[in-house]
Amino acid sequence: MRLIVHAGFHKTGTTSVQQTLDANRAALAPALRVMLKDDMKGMTEAARAYSRTQDEVEWALYLYETRAVFEALDPTDPRPVLMSSEDLSGHMPFRHALPDYGAAPRLVRGLAEVAEAVHPGARIEFVFTTRAATPWVRSCWAQHVRAVQFTEDLDTYTARALPHADLDRMTDRIADAVLSHAVHRKRLEDVGDMPLGPLDPLLDIVGLPAEVRAAVQPQPRANPSMPEEVLRRLLKLNRSDRPWSEVKEEKKRIVRKAKRAAA
Repeated sequence: MRLIVHAGFHKTGTTSVQQTLDANRAALAPALRVMLKDDMKGMTEAARAYSRTQDEVEWALYLYETRAVFEALDPTDPRPVLMSSEDLSGHMPFRHALPDYGAAPRLVRGLAEVAEAVHPGARIEFVFTTRAATPWVRSCWAQHVRAVQFTEDLDTYTARALPHADLDRMTDRIADAVLSHAVHRKRLEDVGDMPLGPLDPLLDIVGLPAEVRAAVQPQPRANPSMPEEVLRRLLKLNRSDRPWSEVKEEKKRIVRKAKRAAA
């Protein structure tokens, strides 16, 4: 069995990769098994939970859910498996007081060890999409402002986050944890403008047959950045004393309107 695991990182084009894979499942099916977050929900949720607490009970649950995922894979199917979920590296940094992807090396090593135990002789490779530190920090801040009740301004957040924003260094740490497996890295700045965006280098690694690849249809870019004015309005709402339920609904309306205006 060949297993390619795209395990991160957040805000490096991962959602675009996953939406394109999901929209093209039928076209890819003759040559590739695709596994996304909804196909391994227990595993990804357990990975995030462990990253938050690094508790051994949560670790045991992660190993249990990971084994269940790999036991469900047919070892006689000759098609490679492509798994893609940034949550396999844990929570996005700077939520739940997490400064970085500190749990990722153990999470990735644990995944490899379970996969090898369930499927002896499996060829396992890991792929990480990375991004330059400053735009990555800005994109993470915008996502926090949009998704949760985050109240820090960009300058304050950047000063706190930038020292921990070296995704290449984190990829090195992960590679050291899985020395017997290939670890590929692709910078978003280098691959974002390819026909299929950051999915293109993943399909290069897979070695997808040309006729199958030609049938893959590009999808609109996922999670485009919000205009500065929209982000300011969302931040102001997060800082308000209105009930969170009201704030969430108002933020959804603002985001929907911004998306319609950009379409």
